[in-house]
Amino acid sequence: MSVNVLIISHENVGAALLDAAVNTLGFCPLSADSLPIWGNCDPEEMLEAARKKIQALDTGEGVLVLTDLYGSTPSNIACRLAQENNARVVTGVNLPMLIRVLNYPKLCLDELAEKAQSGGREGIMDCKKFD
Repeated sequence: MSVNVLIISHENVGAALLDAAVNTLGFCPLSADSLPIWGNCDPEEMLEAARKKIQALDTGEGVLVLTDLYGSTPSNIACRLAQENNARVVTGVNLPMLIRVLNYPKLCLDELAEKAQSGGREGIMDCKKFD
């Protein structure tokens, strides 16, 4: 068993990130899914859809929920999920964060949340410094 990943994001951001990460790695070492949240959605309906996805992903070790923008509808849905389930939420999802997470499929939920945060931070660079 392992911790699995759910990306809850605006529109197709999560699906695009997941596709890019899997294409970069050549495979997906843990179960991962995404849930797009559209601007005209009913948040309660999307919360129910998210509940179904998290239940399908949780094999007993928990689910790491990644979301794009803290305080937004996707993030609010993710935080409500975490209150009801064995889940951790990390906001600010980006490709370096997701690839870091996928590279550590054997970590526990708390450790994987830390890897997500460090991957996100360390993946942001000012390229001017390298000129």
